[in-house]
Amino acid sequence: MINMKTGFTLLFLTFFSGFIAAQSAIEVGKKAPEITMTKADGTPFSLSTLKGKVVLIDFWATWCAPCVEEQPELKTLYDTYSEQVKNNTFEILGVSLDKNKESWQKAIDRFNIKWIQISDLKFWKSPVAKLYEVDELPFNAIIDGQGTILAKNLHGKELEEFLKKTLSQN
Repeated sequence: MINMKTGFTLLFLTFFSGFIAAQSAIEVGKKAPEITMTKADGTPFSLSTLKGKVVLIDFWATWCAPCVEEQPELKTLYDTYSEQVKNNTFEILGVSLDKNKESWQKAIDRFNIKWIQISDLKFWKSPVAKLYEVDELPFNAIIDGQGTILAKNLHGKELEEFLKKTLSQN
């Protein structure tokens, strides 16, 4: 038999655990979690090295058709804001959820991707994918120079307009 005090405690814990589960690490206004992975050339890389820049963190994979279709658009954005890239105020960070390094490298070459590419080659088992709550691709987050999330999951014209507005303020 459950007494009133025990019942209240169980009710509180059930409610509180639901509240905690509903809290997202990836919310606009929160700090973006650190990412440390290996670049395509084999060197280690950390998101925190881009401090001071607006960064578009692009989660993608070569096996994801919408991601592949989006790469030319990202290249256009990168080229459009190349002056901000040169002035160290904007960067794109590609985070690949591939598991085959050769396929990943071929896509980088095929699309002539000049922005930073990183991966742990762990597919959906990547701890970073879990940390960023990536459950579908493509997924992205835009952070400011202090690492605060400004927006997430913007694509196409919406992404273009957001970057135009954000980068014109920097």
